[in-house]
Amino acid sequence: MFYKSYREIVAVLDFGSQYNQLILRRIRESRVYCELFPYNISPSELSLYRPKGIVLSGGPSSVNDSKAPFPHPEILKMGIPILGICYGMQVMAHLLGGKVAPSPKREYGAGELRVKNHDELFYGLSDNLKVWMSHGDQVVKLPSGFEVLASTQNCPYASIRDKRRNFYAVQFHPEVAHTPQGKKIIQNFLFRVCSCSGTWTASSFIDYSVKKIREKVGKGKVICALSGGVDSSVTAMLVSRAVGDRLTCVFVNNGLLREGEVEDVIRTFRDRFHFNLRYVDAEDKFLKALKGVRNPEKKRKIIGNKFIEVFTEEAKKLGKIDFLAQGTLYPDVIESRSAKGGPSSTIKSHHNVGGLPEIMQLKLLEPLKDLFKDEVRAVGRKLGLPERIVNRQPFPGPGLGVRILGEITRSRLRILRQADTIVTEEMENYEEKSRIWQSFPVLLPVRSVGVMGDYRTYEYTIALRVVTSQDGMTADWMRLPYDLLDKISRRIINEVKGINRVVYDITSKPPGTIEWE
Repeated sequence: MFYKSYREIVAVLDFGSQYNQLILRRIRESRVYCELFPYNISPSELSLYRPKGIVLSGGPSSVNDSKAPFPHPEILKMGIPILGICYGMQVMAHLLGGKVAPSPKREYGAGELRVKNHDELFYGLSDNLKVWMSHGDQVVKLPSGFEVLASTQNCPYASIRDKRRNFYAVQFHPEVAHTPQGKKIIQNFLFRVCSCSGTWTASSFIDYSVKKIREKVGKGKVICALSGGVDSSVTAMLVSRAVGDRLTCVFVNNGLLREGEVEDVIRTFRDRFHFNLRYVDAEDKFLKALKGVRNPEKKRKIIGNKFIEVFTEEAKKLGKIDFLAQGTLYPDVIESRSAKGGPSSTIKSHHNVGGLPEIMQLKLLEPLKDLFKDEVRAVGRKLGLPERIVNRQPFPGPGLGVRILGEITRSRLRILRQADTIVTEEMENYEEKSRIWQSFPVLLPVRSVGVMGDYRTYEYTIALRVVTSQDGMTADWMRLPYDLLDKISRRIINEVKGINRVVYDITSKPPGTIEWE
């Protein structure tokens, strides 16, 4: 693991909570590095990371189930401060001799916490706090050595501790926005209980990463797939700082890019930053391979495989290359496979996770794979990237290919590019654009009857997708002003030949994904 030797880390054990990513974010927002580990990690492996603290996450199970997930019992004997959250609290109590049983009155939603002891965990907070509850079971008998810190109307043991062992637990969820003082509670655990220093910043990440890249690469050469997006751009800048001109970036035009994107990437990285940049126009190859394909997962795999093929051919022209650098982020890894062996499920395949290193027989550099998107942006700013790249919205690796439902053709790409340009222009002028995570049109394989002038039309439909999010793991649809929706709709219908209807997607993630395919 890239951060195995990082000097300060908090380990979050994954019991399958839907809020795991929020726990990680709250800790990192406090300038303390953390990672998600499988719930059953061995004490010997965990000790290699020298964690300052351990968090037992929530989860959907009951400790009384026959197949309930439990951590290795020796984890509780490592002498490391532990915070149990919801199911994590119940696991702690159960393993230490307490008792967990179904609640007489289950609590789901807002609750009021009455704090009885303000030491450490609730230091600096008021006697009554709004918290978010989500549990059917609760601790009904405390383990030996524990005392009550707080309670709710229906939960007498809403927060407990064993001060001697630095074990703390809460039945509510401090990581969610619905617990307004939750971040402070987490910070109290980090700094008052675990004695963290809070030195994990973008600058410290860059210094540490450059050092580790240099150690790993030695005198070797590195190749990087550069798309112009923030992930690959930050990766390239970071590796360039570490190895200089021993980095070559390859920019592949797969024919699925947005209007003007090719020219912008070349102008920025070849002309401004003076990278060793090789441009490959492979539009015809990609579109030929995608002809007649409608299945979304098949499209993703074809685009990914064709990219590997084209990239490999180009790499061979460079002679001996030792490493491949790519901009894999933490959400990519989590969505592509269970998080470090944890119970998270696969959502969809990501073309930038796996494949290339084995085929090209290259060692892999993924310096960003433990970062969330906003953390990558912060690193990009420190590296000197312009704001238009740093603040660029996430753009999928398969490009417009996953925003055209059904077959991908040149004519449908033309339609979508024109609609995308309009959406980009209008959202750029939106006064609350900083709240937007992604805004883009999707071309649907649906035709409907319309009337334009005195003529009957039978044209395609555009679905507008605009969401807010912190890291892409969850998202909510944006409540755009009606006037803005009206302007975007009118412009697309009037300016894009082949469209006569625009609809707005009001689905959050979950249950839907951000991209349609």
